[in-house]
This record gives sequence, structure tokens and C-alpha cells, in this order.
Amino acid sequence: MKVIEGFRIFLHLLVGLGACGGGFGALMDPFAPMGLSSEALKTGPFETFLVPGLFLFIVLGLGNLLVLFLTRLLPEFKGYGTAAIGAVLALWIIIQCIFLQGVVSLHVIFFIIGAVQAVIGILYINRLEQWPVYGLACAVRMKK
Repeated sequence: MKVIEGFRIFLHLLVGLGACGGGFGALMDPFAPMGLSSEALKTGPFETFLVPGLFLFIVLGLGNLLVLFLTRLLPEFKGYGTAAIGAVLALWIIIQCIFLQGVVSLHVIFFIIGAVQAVIGILYINRLEQWPVYGLACAVRMKK
């Protein structure tokens, strides 16, 4: 489990720092962040990269770093935090591909990273028997 824990930490840092960087770039120049024209957004609901940049910076960037920090303080929640933020990343990539009407290699890479984060979180939840059903099953057993 030490290898998985190290990998979990690495993924949180990779996504957190990368999303903060990308989100910051979109916030600094919402019309053409890092050379990407706002024409790419013509099929989506946004005219600039301001809202996607905020989401990228706050939710995915700071969110991953916050999950990493909080799960160091409260290790019993590492499964839930990692699974949730991984699912958010995977969903964000799907929505982004729909809005941009295209898929590039970075989309595939970060979708896989989000899916891996979610699976790692589920592994922790399972290993620590933290599924809500476990609590319900224990309560039923105790009544009998």
C-alpha cells in the first residue's frame, strides 16, 4: 500500500500544481490563455476562459492540494477525498471535450489520471471498509 500511497500523493501534486498553473494562465488572459484562442469556445456556453479558468484553478488545482493536505491530517478520509476529486477531474475532461468538440492527447492523459485517482480512492474505501453499506450491515447485525 506504500507504493499506492506514494502514487496517490504524486497524482494529487501533479494535478493540483498543473491545474493551478493552467487555471492561473486562463485567469491572467481569459481571451487567449497560453495562445489558445477563445474561438475554441464557440460551441460551449462561455465566451472567454474566465469561468473554466476559475474552475480549473479553484476546484481541480486547489481542490487536489486541499485533499492532499486534509488527508494527511485526517487519513481516514483519504479514500473519499481521492475518489471524489478523481471523479471530478474525469467528468471535467468529458465536459471539456464536449464543449470544445474535440479530443487531444492531454484530454486522454488527464481522463486516465482522474480515473486512476478515483480507483485508488475506492481501493482505500474498500480496504478500510468505509462503504456506507458496511455501517448499515454492522447496525443490522448488532440488533439481532
